[in-house]
Amino acid sequence: MSDNKKQKKLIYKPESISGFPEWLPEVRRAEQAWFDHIRQVFESYGFCNIETPSVETLDAINAKGGDGGADVDKEVYVLERLHKEEGDKEARLALHFDQTIPLARYTAQHFNDLVFPFKRYQMQRVWRGERPQSGRFREFYQCDIDVINVDQLPLHFDAEMPAIIWEILSSLPGIENENIQIRISNRKVLIGYLESLNIPTPPNGEYTTKLSDKQKTSIVREIDKLEKIGRDAVFHNVDRIGLGFKFGVTFIKPFIDMCEQKFTTGDDIEEAFTNNADIDTSNQMLKEGIEELSFVMDQLSHLPEGAVVADLSIVRGLDYYTGTVYETVFTEDPSYGSICSGGRYDDLASNYINKKLPGVGISIGFSRLFERIRTKGQLPDLGKSPADILMVMPSEEIRKIASETARTLRNRGYNVELAHGGKLKRQLAYAEKKGIAYVWFPPFEDGLDHEVKNMNTGEQKTASPNEWSKDD
Repeated sequence: MSDNKKQKKLIYKPESISGFPEWLPEVRRAEQAWFDHIRQVFESYGFCNIETPSVETLDAINAKGGDGGADVDKEVYVLERLHKEEGDKEARLALHFDQTIPLARYTAQHFNDLVFPFKRYQMQRVWRGERPQSGRFREFYQCDIDVINVDQLPLHFDAEMPAIIWEILSSLPGIENENIQIRISNRKVLIGYLESLNIPTPPNGEYTTKLSDKQKTSIVREIDKLEKIGRDAVFHNVDRIGLGFKFGVTFIKPFIDMCEQKFTTGDDIEEAFTNNADIDTSNQMLKEGIEELSFVMDQLSHLPEGAVVADLSIVRGLDYYTGTVYETVFTEDPSYGSICSGGRYDDLASNYINKKLPGVGISIGFSRLFERIRTKGQLPDLGKSPADILMVMPSEEIRKIASETARTLRNRGYNVELAHGGKLKRQLAYAEKKGIAYVWFPPFEDGLDHEVKNMNTGEQKTASPNEWSKDD
């Protein structure tokens, strides 16, 4: 035996890459059904679709990120050619880690060609370099909507966002039995409250001072952890900022007390602040926040009870948001975290264009939500095939009439797969394995009728390609 014959063929063992999900056809069909549903609702509100490249230049990403881009570097996958030539001056490219930066760049670049308010949606993959775990991926889909305007954006758009999200989530196939709640706040309420405080200066408190921007940012970050770590831990962490006088309990407690309440109407919000002697509501930003939050809640009064609540503990850690903020949770499993979040921002693209472009947006963590429902076995069973009908081919002699019949049925809106041939029994087994509901038998010879078999009931009867209906 030759040496060549003795050598075994090297075979690479295929395996999935952690954090990069891929589905079997039946799961992918359910995923596509979700995309179709979300797309239909977005477009019913007049949002237009855009799609941006998978990559952005690092300069574009760093222009939007803080600290020269250092705060996002750890999440970014950089794209380079494996064998680039020495001295190449190609722009450094990176896979986008969210859809905000591409939207900002896109809006600035096409500013003169867009109609404002610009209402857009995107349903694309994004990439983040984080440790994969349950519900966390390195490659995943987000479904985003934003409304952007020049100079000013009417507040009613802030109310439109949660109305759209509720319509989507309350009717997505497979999550009908999940209890979902959209929680809304306004960052102006917390920031305004912190601005209103007069803080005694240690050690004797003879003088008072206002909080610095850095101190306010630190306090906001701690309050954002309220549901996760509890009020006592929040008070302790706030005290560690170094303001003295048991600052957390003395000054933050009144606001935390408000955070632990849930409000369903604008009147409830305004009454709670009016009747709280520990909170000075004369601060202009605080007043604006209360008024804006009350307006948004009143605009959502048509939604079912408990679908939307005002929750002042919703802060959203990013300084990016300036007014209304949203988070969406499973009420029976709040520890799972937010599945849909967003808010209002004062200026989308200030680093790309000399225009003020305020907006409001919300993002569905599509893959995170889909994975939860998939692992719970709640996805709709749509089968492995999109075909409604399998056109059997008992012999090559009837291929012509089988093809003509398939075309007739497709022209009437049915999905028809033409069988590849072989024994009739195997063709029927193929239809059953793929979950194809109907098998069509073209006439084997002149004078015979077409017949169709319902694979679910076993019933078989004559049919006309020009008249048959699944309802027959």
